[in-house]
Amino acid sequence: MGGDGFKMSRFFVDGENIFADSIIIEGNDVNHIKKVLRLKRNDKITIADGKGTDYEVKITEIEKASITTSILNTKRNAAEPPIDITLFQGVPKSEKMDFVIQKSVELGVGSIIPLTTERTIVKLTEEKEVQKKLRRWNRISMEAAKQSGRGVIPVVKQPTDFKSALNTLKNSSLSVIPYEGERENGLRKIIPSGFSAGEIFIFIGSEGGFTKQEIESAVNYGVHPVTLGPRILRTETAGIVALSILMYEIGDVGG
Repeated sequence: MGGDGFKMSRFFVDGENIFADSIIIEGNDVNHIKKVLRLKRNDKITIADGKGTDYEVKITEIEKASITTSILNTKRNAAEPPIDITLFQGVPKSEKMDFVIQKSVELGVGSIIPLTTERTIVKLTEEKEVQKKLRRWNRISMEAAKQSGRGVIPVVKQPTDFKSALNTLKNSSLSVIPYEGERENGLRKIIPSGFSAGEIFIFIGSEGGFTKQEIESAVNYGVHPVTLGPRILRTETAGIVALSILMYEIGDVGG
């Protein structure tokens, strides 16, 4: 198991369990370490604090409900992008949202907000069901963050409607809305030259897309309609493509 440096098994631990020279692991990760990975004392793992710092540690004690480790090395996580991207994702049918969350986290999204629009089929209205979905979606985000070596766990936030989402936008941010009716402006044209820090908001419609009135409202709030190419993309594809293009353009992926 393992490898050198920070390519070993990776876990997130709350800051309250991180001390000057040791870190204590609790919860579900304990059983995963003991029964799935079968790690032993003196094995090395990586722990992330969820705020951008990675710790290379050595397991020193394995108990029933906790694992104690000693800190060998501390390092700033290098996997976080220089820009903070919020994805407003129109809630799709079935389990497509799981896929969107997983891949968005792998690509470097900062946070994901489920979005209700005029054409959204899936209505998140019952609070108990909403909280159940949020717990599931945030678990998916955490696992994707672990797998992809992220330094933070992107939060899947409380669902919102389109108008409320527009009201959260800031003048200093860049906001885009992929729209099949747009033919001229691609993301490359919209991104300011040398843009390498700040906030970007991406709006993705559900299966039915956005209405013309919604696009007009978005434009009034300073959101830029963009094309993602000559083909119409599914809702679970569009956000991933937009994220990929943005990350490439700012130099975060692709070398």
